[in-house]
Amino acid sequence: MVIDAGGEKLGLLSRDEAIEQAKRQELDLVEIAPQANPPVAKIVDFQKFKYEEGKKEQAAKKNARDVELKEIWLSPRIAEHDLQTRLRRAEEFLTDGNKVQFRVKFRGREMGNMQIGFDLVKRIFAQFGERISIEREPKVEGRSITTIIGRSKGGAPKTDQSEQATNAPAAS
Repeated sequence: MVIDAGGEKLGLLSRDEAIEQAKRQELDLVEIAPQANPPVAKIVDFQKFKYEEGKKEQAAKKNARDVELKEIWLSPRIAEHDLQTRLRRAEEFLTDGNKVQFRVKFRGREMGNMQIGFDLVKRIFAQFGERISIEREPKVEGRSITTIIGRSKGGAPKTDQSEQATNAPAAS
């Protein structure tokens, strides 16, 4: 299939016929879709074609965003308020489209009861609920437990209003 410079379909032409058409117009024959059946070629100015393709690639790179991995350190004996502060910060990271790595660091005799760290990670997962996807399951690495979470593909995280409604104590 051959398309001319104006975008009109010239139909099925042999390779030699298509090259001859391009020469008559003083343009180049460029194969656009080699995997199509039949392959698609277009009669264009090759330099202009390369320039436009480069512009398209630059625009795609500009709109693409690199996902960063943010790390939050915790202690197995962390106070509830400190934990909530760190979870709010993690929520901000997730909202920005980043992934969050939680690291529960153990010191001294804390190493003897690693289950406290795993329980802390389970509490974190429960706090976020369906809003996150677990990128890497919690595992022991040296003197710490690490896990990586990302935003769930299912949709946007809860808004502050719905969180306040679910966290509000029941009236007696």
